[in-house]
Amino acid sequence: MADSSPRTALISISTSRAEEGGEPDVGGDELARFAEDRLGAAIVGRELLPDYRWLIEDRLRHYCDAERCDLVLTTGGTGFSPDDMTPEATISVGERDAPGIAEAMRLASREHTPHWMLSRNVAVIRKRTLIVNFPGSPKAIGEAGDAIAEALPHALRLIAGRRDRHD
Repeated sequence: MADSSPRTALISISTSRAEEGGEPDVGGDELARFAEDRLGAAIVGRELLPDYRWLIEDRLRHYCDAERCDLVLTTGGTGFSPDDMTPEATISVGERDAPGIAEAMRLASREHTPHWMLSRNVAVIRKRTLIVNFPGSPKAIGEAGDAIAEALPHALRLIAGRRDRHD
């Protein structure tokens, strides 16, 4: 991992937006802004996928294993709808859980919406890649991102095997 530019992939999950002629991927745009502006990320891939668990799993594995990204951020598919399968796909490819990241993201939404506890986002580690599920709402992406941005560089260094001082 480069110290200042973690190799990062962005995956937006929305069947309606992925359809030809679908709405613009505003959640993906917000996630890209967060990754570049707050994390200094080098975006090596960005995709818009329909809500198909097998496809989400495939693309997560691709960015972790073939592209060797340091970080994969997803947006969408974390709600209660029957086709919201992002957390299940993420858990399926993960090797270790990172529960504090998802907990912090949910808690950050608490002051903004009474539905904060309905987010099912998760965070996992696969090999040397951190995968974090963000909500689909552009506003919620910013709120959740603010809650974890400071901790992510430290997490990525630790996953890469670099020892950091704990402040």
